[in-house]
Amino acid sequence: MKQIIKPILALCLAAVLTACGNSNFASRAAMPDDTMLGNSVPDVRIESFTVSVPNSLTVNERNLYYPVGDIVWRGDPRGDRRQQVKAIFETGVRAAAQLVEGNRPVRMDVQVTRFHALSEKARYITGGVHDIDFKYRLIDTETGLQIGETKDVNADLEALAGRRAIDAEQQGLTQKSRITAHLAEVIQTELSVPGGYKNRDLGILQVINQIR
Repeated sequence: MKQIIKPILALCLAAVLTACGNSNFASRAAMPDDTMLGNSVPDVRIESFTVSVPNSLTVNERNLYYPVGDIVWRGDPRGDRRQQVKAIFETGVRAAAQLVEGNRPVRMDVQVTRFHALSEKARYITGGVHDIDFKYRLIDTETGLQIGETKDVNADLEALAGRRAIDAEQQGLTQKSRITAHLAEVIQTELSVPGGYKNRDLGILQVINQIR
């Protein structure tokens, strides 16, 4: 039922806007929760990292206002979308690693749980939200023990549309570059600020994204 309701809501919203003129990691046993970090800041630096995009995540290539699926991505030529999403996360984590300067060396294991950007139709008509979710754990590279709990992160980003999207692209600000920079900021914040990253309030389109 949700799969029927969600695209209908998105389509109705698209009509209004147009009228206005404008998983878990591979194994839970391999992901034990150690001590709780709470609101403290881990004194860590990212020595290495892994990124996984499970095959269980569904990919939707249909050009609808709101394609139902876990992965919707149009910022690269058509191909293996899971590998493309993985590459974006790897670049983001690598950039964040240059900015996190703690004393304790860790491996950061990241698993993507959702990467829903915009379809072509939504990008040039309605706009929306890049709905990005992932989870991560930190492993002490010296002891092999997990630091704190495995944490889920919501990292939504406003998606540009229409003239704004075109103008941004002409300045080199593609969907890919914006999302990559955003992920780097999110991960740096997670490892540098008490309580970690707080997802932004992006309005009704973000609410629609939560209907799954």
